[in-house]
Amino acid sequence: MRSFLAVLFLLLAAAPAQSAQPPVILVVGDSLSTGYGLVPGQGWVALLQQRLKNQGYGYRVVNASVSGETTDGGVQRLDRALATHKPAIVILELGSNDGLRGLPVTRVQANLDLMITKVRATGAQVLLVMARIPTNYGPRYATSFEGIYADLVKRYRIGSAALLDESIALDLAFFLPDGVHPTAQAQPLLLDRIWPQIHPLLRR
Repeated sequence: MRSFLAVLFLLLAAAPAQSAQPPVILVVGDSLSTGYGLVPGQGWVALLQQRLKNQGYGYRVVNASVSGETTDGGVQRLDRALATHKPAIVILELGSNDGLRGLPVTRVQANLDLMITKVRATGAQVLLVMARIPTNYGPRYATSFEGIYADLVKRYRIGSAALLDESIALDLAFFLPDGVHPTAQAQPLLLDRIWPQIHPLLRR
């Protein structure tokens, strides 16, 4: 009996330990994150995975973005995405389509609030990407819409970032003919805009 247990112990000790799964960064966004109109691998999310690898971070990036997505759709899909991927970090990049459709500010804020709450309940960190919208519905609506993000960042003390700044948004050379979606040339700039806010959340 002792010899059997001794052999079993040796076999277990010699067995290779299962490698731990890499932590996941989950991106929940819209067409700005799907790489709309681009060749696969050109979008900023794909470039994020490359940068993480090049800098020695063992994260796996999962892109759960959907073109045309609103915060309503994000709420509907989030639970399943969290359960499936069990992310360490979630990047929420939603709201632009809500703003383009003129959806009520209170509804957009409630949706983002709910998503942040759900993510934090899993123990994951949140990075909120602020949406920029045109003033089609008037400056009052645009100001109120932008205020959503400032309020949520302050309330939950989470990181925030903006994919587009004026140096990009005002240069049509960085956009596809539709004037909405950034070109492949713009994607590294988008990543550079968001990277300083992602980097502090990373662990080696």
